[in-house]
Parts: sequence; structure tokens; C-alpha cells
Amino acid sequence: MRLVVARCSARYTGRLTAHLPLATRLLVVKADGSVLLHSDGGSYKPLNWMSPPCSTVTAAPDDDAVARGVTEVWTVQHQKSDDRLEIDLHEIVHDSEHDLGVDPGLVKDGVEAHLQELLAAQIELLGTGHSLVRREYMTAIGPVDILARDADGGTVAVEIKRRGEIDGVEQLTRYLELLNRDPLLSPVRGVFAAQEIKPQARVLAGDRGIDCLVLDYDAMRGVDDADSRLF
Repeated sequence: MRLVVARCSARYTGRLTAHLPLATRLLVVKADGSVLLHSDGGSYKPLNWMSPPCSTVTAAPDDDAVARGVTEVWTVQHQKSDDRLEIDLHEIVHDSEHDLGVDPGLVKDGVEAHLQELLAAQIELLGTGHSLVRREYMTAIGPVDILARDADGGTVAVEIKRRGEIDGVEQLTRYLELLNRDPLLSPVRGVFAAQEIKPQARVLAGDRGIDCLVLDYDAMRGVDDADSRLF
């Protein structure tokens, strides 16, 4: 990765036209060829950028650019479109290169697989008397996250999401339609479980006769002990 702090201006042409006036910015050139221009603000989002596949050519400025104080010109051309990012560098304050190696990627905490594991181990969160039948109960259209029995021996199908939206309710509805065709399982009741359930998803679930369960991930992991809190 190359990091350049420079006084620069930039022009983007192609699907849109944009211009950045002269200012001091951070230019990031990544190993995949992408180029990003950042200001000292605006959180993580760059002011402008070119995504790969693209190539960068560095050239000397023409006479007009030299008269404006330009010392170097970067032309970043996308290889599959007419998109082009042209950067005029007036003064380079810092220029360094760093080998970051291979990144393992983001490992998210609280992903659906972990939520499924925790709920299976704490199946009583579904209600008193519930028992686990199995995780990843396979159907012809995919696996149901958890299949359980309630206190009366009825079958319960649970779909787990980190964020509960309408698509998740629709997915569980399809599972329920299929599971209820099996005389050994029918009738099957549905539970839509998530760390957060959107209002629209909750309304749709109620209309389909599906119960909603909000999962407190920290409490399930034992991080948030309600008995030890002052309030």
C-alpha cells in the first residue's frame, strides 16, 4: 500500500463528472490498483476513488499545469469503462509504501451461526418446556436453523438472523409450508429470532402467525449479567 499526503486537485469523468479543488489530502493506492482520496474528516468514506480493475500512469505536467504549480499528474483509468480519475499533485508532503501482507478479512462477532449455537444450547429461551430436536434440519429447499419441540410436543421451526427483515420472514414461511406437509411434524409453529427485528418484519410475521424473539447476544454469552447490574 502506498500512502501519499499531498496538496492536490482531482477530476473524475465517465459515468459522472466531479471536481475536487486544490487542498491537502491523503491518497491511498492499494495493491489491487484502487486509488482513494481522503480528507481529514468525513469518517471512513473517501472524497473520490477508482475501484479495480484500473491502472495508474504517472506523468509530468504540461506547460499550463506547470504554470498552475502542478508537479506531477496521475491518470487512473478504469479498464472496463470510460471512467477516469485525474489527480494533479502540487506538493507532496509525505510518500511511503507498506507491505501489509494477506489480510484474513473481517471476523464478525455475533454471526448467525454463533447465534444458532447459543440458542440451541439455551433452547429454553423459546419458552419453558422446549427441547432441541436438531440444528440445521434439512429440507428440500435448505436447512431450518433449529427444529425444536414445545412443552406440548408440538414442532417449532426457528429461523435466526442477525437483523430480522422481511426476507427472513418470507424464508421461514417457505420452510413452514414445506414442513407442515410432513404428517410426522405437522403442525409446525414458526419462530423468527434475531438480535434486531424491523417493524415491517414483525408485522408480516404476526400476519403469518409467526412468533418473534429478540436475542440478546451479550446476555446469551454471559457477558451481560442482569443480576450484577445496579439498574
